[in-house]
Amino acid sequence: MAQIPNLDNAALNLTALREQSQKELLSIIKSIRGKKCLVIDPKLAGTLSLILQTSVLKEYGTELRILSADPLQTECPKVVYLVRSQLNFMKFVANQIKNDESKGLQREYHLYSVPRRIVACEKILEEEKVHQKLTIGEYPLYLVPLDEDVLSLELDYSLQECLIEGDTSSVWHVAKAIHKLEFAFGVIPNIRAKGVASTKAAELLNHMQLEDPVSMDNMGIPEIDTVILLDREVDMVTPMCSQLTYEGLLDEMLEIHNGSVEVDASIMGAQQDGKKVKVPLNSSDKLYKEIRDLNLHVVVQVVRQKATSIQQDYAEVKSTNTQSVSELKDFVKRLHSLPEIARHVNLAQHLQSFAAKPAFHARVEIEQIILEAQTYETCYEYIEEIIQKQEPIETVLRLLVLFSLTNAGLPKKNFDYLRREILHSYGFEHMPLLYNLEKAGLVKRQESRTNWPVISRALQLIVDIKDPENPDDIAYIFAGYAPLSIRLVQHAVRSGWRSIEELLKLLPGPHMDLKRGVSTISSSELLPGSGSQQSTDRVGHRSLVLVVFIGGVTSAEIAALRFLSAQEGMGYDFLVATTKVITGNTLLRPIIASSKEGMI
Repeated sequence: MAQIPNLDNAALNLTALREQSQKELLSIIKSIRGKKCLVIDPKLAGTLSLILQTSVLKEYGTELRILSADPLQTECPKVVYLVRSQLNFMKFVANQIKNDESKGLQREYHLYSVPRRIVACEKILEEEKVHQKLTIGEYPLYLVPLDEDVLSLELDYSLQECLIEGDTSSVWHVAKAIHKLEFAFGVIPNIRAKGVASTKAAELLNHMQLEDPVSMDNMGIPEIDTVILLDREVDMVTPMCSQLTYEGLLDEMLEIHNGSVEVDASIMGAQQDGKKVKVPLNSSDKLYKEIRDLNLHVVVQVVRQKATSIQQDYAEVKSTNTQSVSELKDFVKRLHSLPEIARHVNLAQHLQSFAAKPAFHARVEIEQIILEAQTYETCYEYIEEIIQKQEPIETVLRLLVLFSLTNAGLPKKNFDYLRREILHSYGFEHMPLLYNLEKAGLVKRQESRTNWPVISRALQLIVDIKDPENPDDIAYIFAGYAPLSIRLVQHAVRSGWRSIEELLKLLPGPHMDLKRGVSTISSSELLPGSGSQQSTDRVGHRSLVLVVFIGGVTSAEIAALRFLSAQEGMGYDFLVATTKVITGNTLLRPIIASSKEGMI
């Protein structure tokens, strides 16, 4: 069970948001009297662990089960299914009900779709002839606080659905989630959007306000000044790069799920061989909050200094009896931080064992060469080499996508050769995958000159980091590369997108810059500033900017926004909302999986 993050220091009252989700869930549980079995889909189980303790559910006579293809094992007379609106889950539900019937079991069945009912799902239940046996409802869980400045819709497949399948249901979910925020915190006066999905979400948000208006009576000044919506498609380069912050590396190498990582107990210094332990990772851990956005080598220095300092204090306490009571109390307080220090010493040491390998350094170096658009042949040969070595397919694809995006594709000869090599090395079942990557524009034949050098120079994406321990630019998070997405956010909050309008046209999708309360504005009618300057003019007031990533955001990008917010003269706090926190691997994995399913 992941530790529920403390949200007391959030810029918005996210605690109230979480409590509302708790209340709505408990309302469902209480409405079904008596002993019941709550069956949750596997992904949702982790998400709910960030909202409330499972012990609370058990207080209402609730047994917990995880939904699977297997028959349901429970003695409860009532079954409550709480599942995301996915077609495969409906088949699991139908099969379990039919299995119960074959055994002569008479039960009362309820199905609550998260976050809303979908016609396609109910059609499957009708086809399976179980629809009439279910009482169907919704559990409107949209945004889940992962931390005091990060909200997630936990939609794993939004990018793949939008780019490859043409399914834009996640865009509606994003708009609905923002609209729900507006009911709690006021109508957001400024909207900026870039990308097909983002501009669509902005239009839906306006439409929702017309259909279901947020009353401005007694609301005062809106708590969120600006929302910036960005499609992941606008900047697919950043997630393909290896993250070098502590949190980014933890996610890259151990994969963070629901605010925690699961590792072997031996890594954490325990003796139990083969046993797994969950390590919570959020702002409730003060040391983690301090070090998560730093480079790994700086993290190692920080935790070493803290451990050494306590060790020296301990030696002094042993050697002298002159400490005052207050000094001893201070020392005891510091001792309470020892478990946190030990935790991060162990994790940092484990990460170092990966990051110190020549293969890791070589990959980061090649990424830098690709980003700087240098020596095409070196990059091509490196990718060819790792294909022949049969390195993990995600590793190969990340570099191939990065290479293709920064070069406007690959020359036909190289494109055809690398595709052939991938199929020979990894199997011909990957043919649909290569087709889908081409369809999404991630790996393609070169048909025009690349715009990457122009974009890179204009937005200063490549920066020389002189002092990684005291960086003065967001580029420190990728050893000299500033994420394109965050440079766009910088321009959006400082001067609006009017100043870079021509540059925005070189990036995928339309853009929109509008002020609410004004009639809907087309993507070509940009408003200079759109009110952001006005918000910073409020004396002593830091404006809150909601940055929404449709298709996922990396921990490194979140770190960059935190870095910007902390800079002197920056009158903004940032709150991140995303369909999912991702790495390059977890972004590509659903595309790989769905491509394999297409072969079956």
